[in-house]
Formats: sequence, structure tokens, C-alpha cells
Amino acid sequence: MARTIAVASQKGGVGKTTTVASLGVALAELGQRVLLVDLDPQACLTFSLGIDPEDLERSVHEVLTGEARIRDVVVSTEDGVDLVPATIELARVEAALLTRGAREHTLDDALGDLRSQYDWVILDCPPTLGILTINALTAADEVIVPLQCETLAHRGVGQLIETVRDVARVTNPRLTISGILPTMYDGRTSHARAVLADIYERYDIPVLDPPIARSVRFAEAPALGRSALATSSHLRGVEAYRVHATRMVDERKGHRA
Repeated sequence: MARTIAVASQKGGVGKTTTVASLGVALAELGQRVLLVDLDPQACLTFSLGIDPEDLERSVHEVLTGEARIRDVVVSTEDGVDLVPATIELARVEAALLTRGAREHTLDDALGDLRSQYDWVILDCPPTLGILTINALTAADEVIVPLQCETLAHRGVGQLIETVRDVARVTNPRLTISGILPTMYDGRTSHARAVLADIYERYDIPVLDPPIARSVRFAEAPALGRSALATSSHLRGVEAYRVHATRMVDERKGHRA
């Protein structure tokens, strides 16, 4: 049965989608079966993995509204991971879900027995705490919080942590925060080092090490429709994602043992 991870942040531009794609591909490199789910109406993950949202007839929107089964929406990518893509139509799904009972469980129910076909399901959340993020948290086993190593990136993290704890209390008691992942880190600057030190002190949850080094290569990769692991394999930040993927696999093996 797949381990399901939600990658969530209230702030845009912190490397959330990059983290989903990079961790997913790093896990696939380790021989893991990986499904990524794009829950952001901007469809950045979909575009980043070489799928044009405008060419899609069905997406996660149809899954959440009950018009399609999730297994019929899954597409393969060149990077070795499967994807449930998104389109701009997803922006309308909140209104559709508000009339449903148990709407927080819609994604969890949709994933259903599809989880048995994968080792990992990674959910790319939108940068809000709306119904899509709540659905992701309700479907997940754990949460990774990417946090840009800049002062303003702290804003909203506390509220996200409280939301995770509320979901764990109300709809998903198995949910845990596996850690904060520092992103866009430039260890040459005293500011980045100070922010990283503050993260360790401020939040009573693990800080995942190593941090992800800042590089323009992460921003350039989506234009090629591939992850940075495919376009810049030996980049320091890419190697950091591989370290995290190896840790995740090792920890899971340890739990099974």
C-alpha cells in the first residue's frame, strides 16, 4: 500500500512543485512506483512534467466531481513517474464540493485501491488552506512543508501547522508532519544561515537536512517538460533531493521491519 505525502505551503514560490517533482523522480530512480497528483489549478506540476494542460480532456477536476475514475486520468511521464494532471478547471471544484457531505474525504475515497499499485503517492497542494488542501491532508499519511530560507517565508507556517493538527484531530488521525524542508538555500549568505537557524528554534517539528540549495536550474527545467533530475542530474540541490528520497525509503523499510 502506498505511503501518501502531501507537500503543502500557504506561500507560493517556495519550491513546492519542484519538491513534489524532484522527490517523486528521485524515488522512481530508486525503483519505487510513484504517483504524483497535481491539486493546484495553476497546473504547474502538470506543465513541469511535459503535459500541456490545454490538451487534456480529463484531469483531477473530473475525478473530484465524480465524472471520472482516477485510474482513467493517470498519465505516464518521461521521468518515470505517473501523474494525475490538473487544468484550470480545478479552480471551480471548491464550489462543487461545498454541497457534498464528507467533502474532505473526496480525494481519499477516489484514490481507493489505486494506492495498491504504487509505493508512494505525492500530492502537490495549492498555496491556500481551502478545500483542495484539506482534501490532500485528509488523504495523506504525512506532510512535508517546504520553506524558503527568507524571512517573509515564515508568514503563515504556524497557521498551516495548526491546520494540519486540526485535520489530524477531525478527519485523519494518522496524519503527521514529517518535517519542514528548507528550500532555495544559499549558505553563502548570513541571512539564509540565520533563517535556517531560526527554523530549528521556532518550530517544534523536524527540520529536514540537507537543505535544498538555490539554483536557477530548478526554474529552467519546467520549460523542457522534465524534472531537474533529468536536466541537471549532478546539481547540488538535486543531490539533496536524492538524499531525502533515500531516507524516505530507508525509513519505510525500517517501519516494515
